Amino acid sequence: MLEALVISQILLWVLVLSMALMMLALLRQVGVLHERIAPMGALTLDRGPKEGEAAPQFEVKDLRRGTPLHLGGPCGRSTLLFFLSPTCPVCKKLLPIVRSIQQAEGSWLDVILASDGEPVEHERFIRTQHLEDFPYILSADVGMTYRIGKLPYGVMIDDAGVIRAKGLLNTREHLESLVQAEEIGVASLQDYLKDRVASEKMAADNGQRKHHGQIR
Repeated sequence: MLEALVISQILLWVLVLSMALMMLALLRQVGVLHERIAPMGALTLDRGPKEGEAAPQFEVKDLRRGTPLHLGGPCGRSTLLFFLSPTCPVCKKLLPIVRSIQQAEGSWLDVILASDGEPVEHERFIRTQHLEDFPYILSADVGMTYRIGKLPYGVMIDDAGVIRAKGLLNTREHLESLVQAEEIGVASLQDYLKDRVASEKMAADNGQRKHHGQIR
């Protein structure tokens, strides 16, 4: 009886250790998969002014302050135009990330909220969402020029007035990709990753040619 109990305990510990090893192996594979999956940037729609082109220039007014704002053209600071609507649930979900970006990147980046419609509705939206710290513009011309068809949408303009990145935003990663694209000087993270993959493939091909040359 005692011998059978000891054997069952040994088998139980063997099973536990086997499961622990399997779990560690699974976690390792998840980590490898996470490293291999590239972050997806904002979805760029082939409409309106393109990346690398000068941003259209506008003279608009801040809805709350009534002060003039100049969009486009060299200004010494980058600008993130965040197109939103009071009736857009995804826009509301991303507003805390927009606020976080404004605070973290405020030394070089201005965040401007853009929409169109009736001022009363947007003034109420500003109060309920606590957006008093943001410049907020209402301009159908700006939206039509950038061909905004879906929301939320972001456009990153650099300090020289050139469009550096833009796209439809559905997640934190999409929004942060615009900032990252501006910081590393590419039109989008997809372009950066595509160039990096091409460079790595070229380096691998060159290495193989060199290796074959040495063998001969």
